[in-house]
Amino acid sequence: MSVSLKKGQKVSLTKDHAGLSNIMVGLGWDEVKQKRGFFALKQSAIDCDASAICLQNGHVRDNSDVVFFGNLRHKSGSIQHMGDNLTGAGDGDDEQILIELNKVPAEYDRIVIVVNIYQAVQRKQHFGMIENAFIRLVDGRNNQEMCKYNLTDDYSGMTALIFGEVYRHNGEWKFNAIGQGTTDPGLGELVKRFS
Repeated sequence: MSVSLKKGQKVSLTKDHAGLSNIMVGLGWDEVKQKRGFFALKQSAIDCDASAICLQNGHVRDNSDVVFFGNLRHKSGSIQHMGDNLTGAGDGDDEQILIELNKVPAEYDRIVIVVNIYQAVQRKQHFGMIENAFIRLVDGRNNQEMCKYNLTDDYSGMTALIFGEVYRHNGEWKFNAIGQGTTDPGLGELVKRFS
């Protein structure tokens, strides 16, 4: 049974799911429906990009530890981005990241899941134009959803979001629902928060 999480809530993944070895992190969002009038300007589709930032002792060591649409697989082979969705249209997950927990090298203590709006500043877009944003974790063995976090705060003016993190603690894997908005204009600036 899936657990519905609140902002800041932490949940054990491996304690409640013995033998858990791989998870799918699904992220989704929808554009807020814009009022259309005869003179209304057509806005560009909002292109949200999900990424996984692998940290050692809370810090990213180099760019190869960032898994995103431009680097679909971590050098260890333990994390794989399933591809870029340019619009967020349709139901369900818009982007997915697979994590093989048992293959994540021991030096990595956490994997931070972030989403940023591609070219947000140039396109004058922000997360106040997004609704129904969520992150969910699915057991790779049986495709059962383990937990889901619906982001409900007002993120107007924010161009990136730290959705959550999968992390090791006392030999078990856990998930922390973060939901922190930032004004970082791109993934590079977002990654620098963890340097």
